[in-house]
Amino acid sequence: MSNAWNQTRWMKRLAVGPITTPEYIECQPTRKHPQVVPSELEIIKQDFKRRNAELEKKIEQMEEKKMKLRLDMDVQKLETEKLRKWKNKAEGDLDSLKIDYKWLRCSMKAAGLGKT
Repeated sequence: MSNAWNQTRWMKRLAVGPITTPEYIECQPTRKHPQVVPSELEIIKQDFKRRNAELEKKIEQMEEKKMKLRLDMDVQKLETEKLRKWKNKAEGDLDSLKIDYKWLRCSMKAAGLGKT
């Protein structure tokens, strides 16, 4: 009954007053097309998809970084191995020079050339 009374009251004001009465403005639709409001579940799904995409991007970046670090590590291993080989060769050459030097000194002594 109160609804019918309000409707009658509204129609009287609308008919009596100007078209832009506050009651008329309140009754006008604010939008031409109704807006679809996503459900809470849909909002959660969208948020999950967004976060998932961000995490997948971070994982991809970390995988790339991991690959670069592995490559760097492999290069460092190769460099280390190369330096070890050079060191071993240099040590071998030094040992050979020491033996040659001792042999030369013995030869000079035997020939009597070491005295001045």
